[in-house]
Parts: sequence; structure tokens; C-alpha cells
Amino acid sequence: MRRVVYLGRHLMLRSKYLDKLGNGRFTTIRLGIIRPKYREVFIHSGGMVVAKARIVNVLYKRISELTDEDAVIDGFTSREALIDELKKIYGDISSNDWVTILTLDVTKAIGRRDDGSVGLSPVDIARLALRYNVPLSDEERRVLQELVNEGSVRKAAIKLFNSIKGRFVIRRVVRKALKHLIRMGVITGY
Repeated sequence: MRRVVYLGRHLMLRSKYLDKLGNGRFTTIRLGIIRPKYREVFIHSGGMVVAKARIVNVLYKRISELTDEDAVIDGFTSREALIDELKKIYGDISSNDWVTILTLDVTKAIGRRDDGSVGLSPVDIARLALRYNVPLSDEERRVLQELVNEGSVRKAAIKLFNSIKGRFVIRRVVRKALKHLIRMGVITGY
């Protein structure tokens, strides 16, 4: 089977594998050919965003080519244990099927901090708010979309308000979106 899947900005991770994030660098082995569209992704688990990571390597192998070393790096005791887990997750697989080994560096653990912040940039918060459809007005959505498009509060303010003085409006919308994301449980303690 040669299943090709394009990976956007969001990567799901089963909660039983969350301990991998503490190492800073981790791998995940997925069935099929995974083609990342972006190098930076949000890691989701249990319906929450738990980390931001950078994809540092993508390797394609057939299941028959997997080694004990691949398994150990991915947190398994042996190649057989890894293949058993792949069968549990994906069902019927054959030794000829392709897998993708993604190596990621955790760049940020996401969760409420003592100072009330979550360690995300305004652009990251805007992306998450748009993805999770937080309850905002059309105008507030437009502000967040422009922030994502421009990549910075300053540039979005100039585009939306023809002045950098519009930054306070953008920051207010971002704070509101963040409160909704926390209330919705998308962002929580890590």
C-alpha cells in the first residue's frame, strides 16, 4: 500500500505517548507516505494542544526495512513490539507497506504558566482560534486571519488600520481568542 497523506500544521499524538515530548526530540512512525507541508507543527493529544515542534527529518521505509534501532528510537523495546503497535493502530498491514519516520524537536511545551501566559505567539494563538472556531465576531475573525496572513501584529495593524496604532485592537482580539481556547480546553496545563 502506498498511501500518501499531506501533513498540515497539526499532528495528533495518542496520550500514552506524551512522555516522548519530555525528551525534546522524538520520533513518530506513521503508516503511509507522510508529506509535511510545514516544518513547524502543533502537537495535539486528548483534544488539546500540548506542544509546538519542528520537523527535523522525514524518512520513508517499508515495514520490512524497520529495525530494532528504529523501534528503540521510537520508544519500543523491539522491532516486533513496534510492528504489533502499528497493527493495533492501523489494522491489517503488510511488510511491503510504507511507513514514514518523522523526527521532531519540541520547541515549546504549551500550557498555562504561573504568569498566566501559554508561551504561544499571537500568530500561533490566531491559527488555533481559527482552526477551533472560537466564538468571535466576523470582524474579530478577519483580524485573526490577517494576523496569520501577515505573520506579525505590526504588519497586520498596518494592513488593517493603516497604522501601527491598531496593534492594541489586534492584541485585544488575540487575548479574547486565547481566553476562549483555554475555556474550550484546547489549551490547558501540560
